[in-house]
Amino acid sequence: MPTPVAVLGAGSFGTCLAVLAARDHDVTIWARDPETAESIERERRNPRYLSDIELPANIKATADLSQALSGQEMVICAVPSHGVRDVMERAGRLMDPNAILVSTVKGIEIETGLTMHGVLEEVLPESLHPRIVCLSGPSFAREVAEHKPTAVTLACREESYAIAVQTALSCPWFRCYTHDDVVGTEIGGALKNVVAIAVGICDGLDAGMNARAGLMTRGLREITRLGQALGANPLTFLGLSGMGDLILTCTGDLSRNRNVGLEIGRGRRLDEIMGGMSQVAEGVRTTFAVCDLATRLGVDMPIAFGVRQILLGEVDPKAGGMALMTRQLRSEYE
Repeated sequence: MPTPVAVLGAGSFGTCLAVLAARDHDVTIWARDPETAESIERERRNPRYLSDIELPANIKATADLSQALSGQEMVICAVPSHGVRDVMERAGRLMDPNAILVSTVKGIEIETGLTMHGVLEEVLPESLHPRIVCLSGPSFAREVAEHKPTAVTLACREESYAIAVQTALSCPWFRCYTHDDVVGTEIGGALKNVVAIAVGICDGLDAGMNARAGLMTRGLREITRLGQALGANPLTFLGLSGMGDLILTCTGDLSRNRNVGLEIGRGRRLDEIMGGMSQVAEGVRTTFAVCDLATRLGVDMPIAFGVRQILLGEVDPKAGGMALMTRQLRSEYE
């Protein structure tokens, strides 16, 4: 049976998931901007994101949150991380108490150090908490929209809800796996953006592929270290939401976070780079949030702290790289 689906957020990932879900389900996409919603309804295209992709007729658009959520059995949250608390606090009062919520947002809230799942549990009614499913993994929006083969993971503390989403969204070009490690999935999805900035800086400096591989590997070690401190299963970081997403974000030309790093490595200022972007590079905000969290937990994360210093302009990229290479020698497993 088709499942009525709401997609909150008309960015690139929200748009691609609306297209994916519309293969078998009626979809309502909520856009914060009324002009965007009107344009989607009129032109059958998103005017700002993936604008060359024609949207199926069974996708409706609205800027009215109440209208978007009315009668929906599945709600996909695809708003930027800094907007999750506000949007979902309002949405929680409007959602069907039996709906399943799919969070695709990758980030850590700066003010609280909470993952997006933690934010959602703070603002949503308790009855919805078991129904929060976190979607993560290597998935550029454009490739999903173009039906290119993609594999993701769905994590939920009650795996039966993840299986329900798996059934609803999986198709020959979008394969969903399930498990119950929500913490590991969220930490992997958020922190890979920080490592991608570091790798971009490295590539912008033309430091070589040895350096890129070393950064990615040691970056994964940092991600795992913080995840374990928060109770994650270390094996999660070898999966799609860990190593899989890290590889894609650190090496793919469509990666916004890698491109931020590339431009920094080539000598541009962060404010100049961010001012010219039409989409959010979550890794910039996440860098500051994760460094605060690591300090609070006493977790050693030299790559993340090095990226923060470079973003703040406290050290230049070359000096930041040298600082990492000349740290005290130690075992690889520390």
